[in-house]
Amino acid sequence: MRFVSFEHQGRASYGAWKDDSSWWQVPAAFQDRHPDLKSVIAAGQLDEMGQAARESGQLRQAADCRLLPVIPNPGKVFCVGLNYKTHVAETRRADSDYPAIFTRFADSLGAHGAPLPRPASTTRFDFEGELAVIIGRGGRRIAQSDAFDHIAGYACFNDATARDWQRHTHQWTPGKNFPATGPLGPFMATPADIPDVNALTLQTRLNGEVMQQASLADLIFTLPVILEYLSGFTTLSPGDVIATGTPGGVGDRREPPVYMKPGDVIEVEITGLGTLRNVVVDED
Repeated sequence: MRFVSFEHQGRASYGAWKDDSSWWQVPAAFQDRHPDLKSVIAAGQLDEMGQAARESGQLRQAADCRLLPVIPNPGKVFCVGLNYKTHVAETRRADSDYPAIFTRFADSLGAHGAPLPRPASTTRFDFEGELAVIIGRGGRRIAQSDAFDHIAGYACFNDATARDWQRHTHQWTPGKNFPATGPLGPFMATPADIPDVNALTLQTRLNGEVMQQASLADLIFTLPVILEYLSGFTTLSPGDVIATGTPGGVGDRREPPVYMKPGDVIEVEITGLGTLRNVVVDED
């Protein structure tokens, strides 16, 4: 089943994804009990919500709505760096025994179809197509063997980055947290829809040209390893988002470099997870 967060007539809501042009809004009585998709996940009510939306909810047209990040209000957003051999090679960094972890703030997330603002203070605005994992059941010290029991779903993610700000120091946080620069969506698919993550293919396109392409089987640190590592130092909570890393082909490492500019169309497509599409604009 697939789920979406959106705004209709100025009110934030959520529901069950039908297709690119429409989705079912959850009934008001259900939303009164669970105000957002994160609270539905925390209550373990995704299946019930999907059924209620399809049986009693209203079918909303995309033209009448504004999509939100599929999880608009995650408590934590973790990103894994250097998690494909192709990306490690192009950055000329050494292999690591542990995942490289950095964080994003919730207000750095954006939505499918929303303008992707290029920060005014950079011209080195780069794309990073990634698979995002949404936590379902939280916990500490999660064993690798139990990891998939803690996953609520998957979505496309674009870890758009101001490369100069990323490299001001060895801390990457500034380059990764400009507002609305991390689109997440268009929807979240549950593990029932994605039974084998390793079978997925990720592709990033800039103005229709393929810039990145990789199998999720190429991840250096697999999802169980990532969940075990993160939960080793913090509690993972329902609705937390984990971006699992980007493959080689980023614009910053090309000769000559290729950076996103206003008017560009950037798309991240993952098998079974749809296509996350944004048009780059100058920051207001």
